[in-house]
Amino acid sequence: MLPEEVRSHLRALFSAAVDAVDPRNLIERTIRLDRDQLVVRLPTDTLSSRSEETQATHEQIIPVPEHVLVLGAGKGAGFLAQGLEAVLGDRIASGVVVLPRGQDVQLQRIDLVPGEHPLPGPGSLAAAQRMRAVLDQKNEHDLVCFCLTGGASSLLVSPPPGISLANKLATNQLLIECGADIHAINTVRKHLSTVKGGGLARWVFPSPLVSFVLSDVIGDDLSTIGSGPTVPDPTTFTEAWNVVEGFGLVERLPASVREHLAGGKAGQAEETPKPGDTIFSRVSNILIGSNRLALEAAATAARALGYSPSIVEEPLSGDTTQAAHTFAEQLRAQLTTLDAPTCVLAGGETTVHVTGTGTGGRNQEFALVVAQTLQDQPRWTLLSAGTDGIDGPTDAAGAFVDGDSIARARAAGLDPQTALANNDSYPFFAARGDLFRPGQTGTNVMDIKIALLWP
Repeated sequence: MLPEEVRSHLRALFSAAVDAVDPRNLIERTIRLDRDQLVVRLPTDTLSSRSEETQATHEQIIPVPEHVLVLGAGKGAGFLAQGLEAVLGDRIASGVVVLPRGQDVQLQRIDLVPGEHPLPGPGSLAAAQRMRAVLDQKNEHDLVCFCLTGGASSLLVSPPPGISLANKLATNQLLIECGADIHAINTVRKHLSTVKGGGLARWVFPSPLVSFVLSDVIGDDLSTIGSGPTVPDPTTFTEAWNVVEGFGLVERLPASVREHLAGGKAGQAEETPKPGDTIFSRVSNILIGSNRLALEAAATAARALGYSPSIVEEPLSGDTTQAAHTFAEQLRAQLTTLDAPTCVLAGGETTVHVTGTGTGGRNQEFALVVAQTLQDQPRWTLLSAGTDGIDGPTDAAGAFVDGDSIARARAAGLDPQTALANNDSYPFFAARGDLFRPGQTGTNVMDIKIALLWP
């Protein structure tokens, strides 16, 4: 099979995965309006704050008053809101959704606020203020719908008094660069915010709140997605302090952040709302899409292209280099016994411990490590990409590699080891035309790895 034909298959499989978690499609499949009731279809594995008895019926009924407020944050939140407009129509009185600057979504009744990602900025701060202003005008009978997708942690920020946006930015940068995983990062984020970790639910109470959630975290933990603005927070100030102490960040933190976390640990600041808090008595959190849904759609598309699909059950996590080595060895083992064209699919989100000054992202580094590990192994190709169309601070979602990638690069004077040591995978792949640039997809369910193998 010619290399360009192989890449066309990889692009098609990526598109199938992303289309399955398109926020507009998900909303249309999940909800319908029946007179004064919102009927929500709950898949078997959907998580909800309602009772097990309600989940067993696979439908949840939510009364819909004359006035509905729609709020949202995340890379796909604008498209979720678009879906809600199509269902709820003129019942939507007003709303505010924050989405990445430059993303264009057409909404009729809901205002859009551009925010910043992957680190928060002035737009992210303004969005939280706008949401608070909208909620200040509600009454307890209004229904509030919240659209939550990946990216919300950066796009929606509301620091506690005494902590500036600049200090929060500095703290976020330290957490990202030290190699902390998403759970650790969010534990700190929640305790440097009045909106995260159940804070938005505090703002909405006592009005009813239904949150439609598109997961971008391993395990689909609702308290982690977008730092859980509508979910009880099981983490504490003590745990947040342990994170910054464990990564050796205490002395590097801005003074106001260090003092706030230390004060919270000592009981001198209000904790985030915990499970059982009254503010969650009228909250429904509904998971409508995940990485697994995307992988299953890609598997179906792979079968149609003539491949035998296989999904790696354990999500990829932890250090990017180690995860890539492990994945590469799994491919090597399969190649020794293969008797038919096969598509191996994996999902998750790894972390890069940044030590260099180059440009790249975790998917590009993952692809480069796999290429190095399997440089002596023919009959395979891989696309590693972020479902949001973005990989790190670059315009690429990821990269293509195969058994000849390293040899071709070296023939062109490129050194893969130097690129990895300097976290400089982007120019390495750009020089050979191996970057994957689908553009922003409007969704976000972590990363996917699509490997095609031949006997």
